[in-house]
Amino acid sequence: MGIVLGPNRYGKAEIRLVRVHRDGDTHGLVDFNVSIALSGELAAAHLVGDNSGVLPTDTMKNTVYAFAKEHGVGEPEVFALLLARHFVGSQPQVHGAKVSIESFAWDRLGPHSFRKRGDHIRTTVVSVTAAGTQVVSGVTGLTLLNSADSEFHGFVQDGYTTLPPTTDRILATAVDARWRHAGDDTDWAASFEGSLAALLEAFVGTYSYSLQQTLYAMGAGVLGSRPEVAEVRLALPNKHHYLADLSPFGLDNPNEVFIAGDRPYGLIEGTVARDGAPAATAEWWL
Repeated sequence: MGIVLGPNRYGKAEIRLVRVHRDGDTHGLVDFNVSIALSGELAAAHLVGDNSGVLPTDTMKNTVYAFAKEHGVGEPEVFALLLARHFVGSQPQVHGAKVSIESFAWDRLGPHSFRKRGDHIRTTVVSVTAAGTQVVSGVTGLTLLNSADSEFHGFVQDGYTTLPPTTDRILATAVDARWRHAGDDTDWAASFEGSLAALLEAFVGTYSYSLQQTLYAMGAGVLGSRPEVAEVRLALPNKHHYLADLSPFGLDNPNEVFIAGDRPYGLIEGTVARDGAPAATAEWWL
């Protein structure tokens, strides 16, 4: 049985970039975590140690900082597209580039003062290959909770089932969502804010009989309001809240005092796609 080299890529991970735009007395601040991965005709490096086709990962890091100065930094999708197209266009042995960016938001306190926002992280993944360009935007760590309008009953029960059905429970999750754009040219800021608003509106407005139902409503909400989005993928961990037993203290607990569970937790994952949307040109996952 022969041994062959399978798919491979390499790059520089988690390049920390902070760019201050000093436009007069009022400054702008961009805070990115950039990761780059390249693929192509790179087998020789693995098989015989021939590095003639290897662009050093240190060069990738330097390119990020140089481009931040030369081109400025605005929307993460724009910066990721710029980098990915550069690596594919300037290196003939590179056939594919994947640039991933985590964007950390800062709220303005003054002309040059900021406070870091911690409720979620904006994400971007751009892939440039011969098959085309693909842009995936998203959000991670978006923690949400509904204290009412959530039930869970009618599920399968067997000899190991101890979970009681309920018609009144806390529904809490930390949203990890990605949405694939149909093209590579749009108003990225408006698209992100609109998609985020649609996720929140669906979570708030859905009377939920399961977290699966909520997931579908959130994905459908994005597709229904953002025509530039082709497909949405979500991972929703079920942040369990257990009713505290206060009976030893002679107290009733009508769904008021809960124990916030840590692990294990349920994990609901799913894809909601627009019928007839352009197919993906590169693999993408949560």
